[in-house]
Amino acid sequence: MTTYRLAVDGMGGDNAPHAIVEGVCQAAEAGNVEILVTGDEDLLQQELAQYPKVRQHIEIIHAADAIPMDAKPKEIFDKYPDSSMVKAAELVASGRADALISAGNTGALILSSAQTIPRIKGVHRTALAAVYPTSNELNRDDIFSLILDVGANIDVDRDHMIHFALMGNAYAQKVTGIEKPLVGLLNMGAENNKGGPKYVEVNRILEYLPQINFKGNIEGSDLMKGIVDVVVTEGFKGNIAVKTMEGVAEAAMGLGRLAFQKKLIWKLGMIMLSGGIRKIKKISDYQEYGGAPILGLESLVLKCHGRSTPRAIDNAIKLAIKCIRDDLVENIKESINAFEQEFTRPDYDHITGFND
Repeated sequence: MTTYRLAVDGMGGDNAPHAIVEGVCQAAEAGNVEILVTGDEDLLQQELAQYPKVRQHIEIIHAADAIPMDAKPKEIFDKYPDSSMVKAAELVASGRADALISAGNTGALILSSAQTIPRIKGVHRTALAAVYPTSNELNRDDIFSLILDVGANIDVDRDHMIHFALMGNAYAQKVTGIEKPLVGLLNMGAENNKGGPKYVEVNRILEYLPQINFKGNIEGSDLMKGIVDVVVTEGFKGNIAVKTMEGVAEAAMGLGRLAFQKKLIWKLGMIMLSGGIRKIKKISDYQEYGGAPILGLESLVLKCHGRSTPRAIDNAIKLAIKCIRDDLVENIKESINAFEQEFTRPDYDHITGFND
């Protein structure tokens, strides 16, 4: 049986270290994983003492500091050089672990990973991806779509967005199991001339690339429909889109609670809908999918929700194992390399019609 080596930030997140250690120990019960947990050794020893059956699968790597959730990312190497997050990233960079998992400060994780773990050759910008539930108009087995970037970069150039499409495509193939994921470009209109020169060129390149099953432009109103498997956008726009979807979901749940407190007929209606509401809550629960990948690095990095529970950490570890087992990073490398070779062709602009 293959053994997978993972580095887990034991002090990252609102519920650390208790929730992190419990989730790690749940995952260790499978017996196919060795987990390096970084953080305060005394605190971690106390937590791990409750799980003697799996203790042999877990090693503590002492780190004196923990990065606060509100810390400024640019300060982490100056103020927290011996932090649990940086230590975990160094374990991956040195080859002692195959993947990094953290529920800590998002900006700090993106920066510490990018500064420590080498990027895939040809990739100049990493991308933070997120999965979100849809109404699944494509009738997939998995109702989630992937959107990237959602915050690793404010804005990017044309080639970076192409890389995001290739990385998202590889992730959907390996993790979701879709042979030819449908990819869409988030834009202000469905027409291929929308969004300005950069978006027009991105649209044309994605239409041309044989490895991309390109739907074309999609609008914000299409996001929740699930008409594509992968949504490509810039970090600024992607972050707003994801936060908006989260806000709409919370508002809907709030309206449901308000309705239950009012008229009797509304209460009866809510009771009748309760089964469906529970199902929606389950599929949109961050604990179900564990973590969001930071793509473009030589090793896998998963960002878990700051409020991650033991179940979320357990699922993140399972997701990391699946990505390693299915050679996600290697698949991304091959996609980027194929694109880079094609993109150097002197007649590329002519083929895509940029000189028309």
